[in-house]
Amino acid sequence: MPPRGVKKGSKRARQYEHIKDSELDQGASERRAEEIAARTVNKERARSGESRERSRTSVQDISSGRRGGLRSGRRGPRGRTREQLYAEARSLGIDGRSTMNKAQLQRAVERKKS
Repeated sequence: MPPRGVKKGSKRARQYEHIKDSELDQGASERRAEEIAARTVNKERARSGESRERSRTSVQDISSGRRGGLRSGRRGPRGRTREQLYAEARSLGIDGRSTMNKAQLQRAVERKKS
C-alpha cells in the first residue's frame, strides 16, 4: 500500500510498486521493501512540491535514485558525499575548501562546528 497522500493508479503509486518489487527481488523482507519504497516516494514527492511538508534534506540532498547509485555496494564509511561536504564548508566559510579532498572537508567541517 503506497504512502498516505498517494492516489491509487498515479505515477507515485506505480513508482512505489516498482521500487517495492525491485527490493523484494533483491532479497529484502516485505516490511523493509515497503519502507524503502515509501521513503523514496515521499522524498520524490517532497522534491517535486507534491507534499504539504518537506524536510530540508529531502529538498537539498541529491535525488534518491542517484544517491543509491552513488553509495550502493561500497565498502567503508558511507556518509555524505564530497559535494555535500563542500557545500557545507562553503556555508561555514572554510578557506581552502576547493583544494580539499573528502576526508579533509569532513575534518574541517567537524572542527568548525565544534
